[in-house]
Amino acid sequence: MMRKSRVAILVLAAVAAGVVLTAGLNVSPITHALWGEKEKPAVVPAAAGLRMVPVDIPQLFKEVSPSVVNISTTQVVKFNRPRTRSPFGPQDPFDDFFNNFFGRMPKEQKRRSLGSGFLVSADGYILTNNHVVEKADEVTVTLLDKEEFKAKVVGTDPKTDIALIKIDTSKKLPFVSLGDSEKLEVGEWVVAIGNPFGLGHTVTTGIVSAKGRIIGSGPYDDFIQTDASINPGNSGGPLFNLKGEVVGINTAIIQGGQGIGFATPIQLAKSVLEQLKDKGKVTRGWLGVYIQRLTPDVAEKLGVPGKRGALVSDVTKDGPAEKAGIKSGDVILAFNGKEIKDEHELPAAVASTQPGKKVDVKVVRDGKEVVIPVTIAEMEGDPGKRGGAPDLSRELGLTVQDITPELAQRFEIENTKGVLVTAVEGGSPAEDAGFQEGDIVRQINRQPVPNVAEFAQLVKKVRGDKTVLFLVERGDARLFLAVKNK
Repeated sequence: MMRKSRVAILVLAAVAAGVVLTAGLNVSPITHALWGEKEKPAVVPAAAGLRMVPVDIPQLFKEVSPSVVNISTTQVVKFNRPRTRSPFGPQDPFDDFFNNFFGRMPKEQKRRSLGSGFLVSADGYILTNNHVVEKADEVTVTLLDKEEFKAKVVGTDPKTDIALIKIDTSKKLPFVSLGDSEKLEVGEWVVAIGNPFGLGHTVTTGIVSAKGRIIGSGPYDDFIQTDASINPGNSGGPLFNLKGEVVGINTAIIQGGQGIGFATPIQLAKSVLEQLKDKGKVTRGWLGVYIQRLTPDVAEKLGVPGKRGALVSDVTKDGPAEKAGIKSGDVILAFNGKEIKDEHELPAAVASTQPGKKVDVKVVRDGKEVVIPVTIAEMEGDPGKRGGAPDLSRELGLTVQDITPELAQRFEIENTKGVLVTAVEGGSPAEDAGFQEGDIVRQINRQPVPNVAEFAQLVKKVRGDKTVLFLVERGDARLFLAVKNK
């Protein structure tokens, strides 16, 4: 009996010594056993023996969930009902029957949608996605305790899909802490809270799968990809780090995808938050260049070191770039002291620059680096939404966006000058004229349309015209569409 006890003690001591020795080498016993005596992995993780202890998710949810809200919207859609004739021909005895039947159909219908948001101040300001409240006639906010408020839209920024709304209440409301999404690391744990499928407050967890994702949704794509479950209704809700700080706004999912969601980095929201609060829209800088990807072959031909930068394919006539001397074929390496690694980084850098500011743009031209001073102008065609004059493009029933390199590649568009029709409202003048999603607008009243900014300017000019002539490209064909203003 005594001998068995000594053997047991010796075995325990040996195991303990092995654990202590392994801990001193900063490796786990299991990993050590897998290595064997001779083979070791090429890279030994610095924290192989000490992993992050999971945070108390229930406690985190209790602390931050009161600042998360559910958002429901109502939109009144009006229908134009033309006189309906019987399919049996003119002067058919059933003609009156058809008109009486279809005449009883409703002239308008209410559409409802659901989303999420989160309080960013004690006095009721709420961040959410623009697409959650866009075109809404009524916005209702529900808190965790089921208290409901009618909300007003303070400002929207369609280019980043961010909106700021507000509810009025005499009590102080709990609000979130905004973190730093630039410090977020791939593999880091995150927590999503929202209102999926209208079920109410729901929490899911996962990790950051990737950063800087470009999904073709707009000119400033820079999404956080996460495998925390995000579903319809989560849009506009917060993505938290384990400190309870908001690092993203849950925005998009891939249709049919599993465990793939996208969140707008909170740093992007921070950059527009004050402007939305003060002006209801976002004022951005404008350089006036068309850019494209710098391929290795082109970089070598142009003598660009490191194969980095944004290739200027064209410049806007009388724009800031043309006035300063930037030319087609230049490769932009730096803007206002910030290195430009590829074509995706330049739009955000320019947009965040105050209009009227003079900046240095470093380019490569004929194999030599040249610094060109440019005075940045204000980007137009970015109306936002704040009770003012109506946007004629909405009156026409068209939603358009610039043709980004990603969209050009996806839809095999060779000529990127123009705007892509992303939505046509039912019963609108645009639908009556024959517009379809995917059409590319090339001209308005015989004037070229290179981008959304020019589109907006031309649309303003034709506000009083009874008929507006659009030249659109659909597949391999070009056709004119005449839109009648109501």
